[in-house]
Amino acid sequence: MRPLEPVAKRLLKAVIVVELLGVFGAYGLFHAMNNSQDFRSKVNRRFPSVLEAYYLSNEWAGVYGIRERDREAWRQD
Repeated sequence: MRPLEPVAKRLLKAVIVVELLGVFGAYGLFHAMNNSQDFRSKVNRRFPSVLEAYYLSNEWAGVYGIRERDREAWRQD
């Protein structure tokens, strides 16, 4: 079974790289949504379930009021 070891190592490295890209991508998305109400508005139009996950994650962390402020601002637009 020795010939499979290099393939397994490459596969493991690829999985780790994909996982890291996913983590950094999720952090980047959260950071962008956390800092820009305009970006949250775009996300709301295109991917409302992603915005809902953002709101829920903040509420689970004890940060409330973002959803309400967004709705108020978007109602005025």
